[in-house]
Amino acid sequence: MTVKDILNRKGSTVYSVHPHETVYDTIKKMADLNIGALLVLDDGKVQGIISERDYRNKVILKGRTSASTPVKDIMVKQVFCVNSSDSINLCMQLMTEKKIRHLPVLNNGDLAGIISIGDVVKSVIEDQKIEINSLRNYIAGSYPG
Repeated sequence: MTVKDILNRKGSTVYSVHPHETVYDTIKKMADLNIGALLVLDDGKVQGIISERDYRNKVILKGRTSASTPVKDIMVKQVFCVNSSDSINLCMQLMTEKKIRHLPVLNNGDLAGIISIGDVVKSVIEDQKIEINSLRNYIAGSYPG
């Protein structure tokens, strides 16, 4: 299973903010969309990513105000990305090692989508269900092959 399989199922809609938008507007957008992170784009290029965790750690706990803090001041600038041809196992490994929950997907340098840890886990579970059903059918003697 590849990243492309996940994007085909969930769609490739990418929600984003500009680096100069306020953290307040960004958090409001996350709440309205019921998502935990937004890519930070400038002229269509990934500049960073901002998550609820960044808001908590870099605004609330630092005593800043979200209405006057621009996203560029708290976003994570080192964004780990994957390609649509990459495997789900690679994504799980990267997310685990880097302690991240979102991965932008690039195709030839162009943004193609974003996947979350939830998307990856859901895909792994679905893949395991298919394999279990195939094994059950094989054991029961009704395997189509």
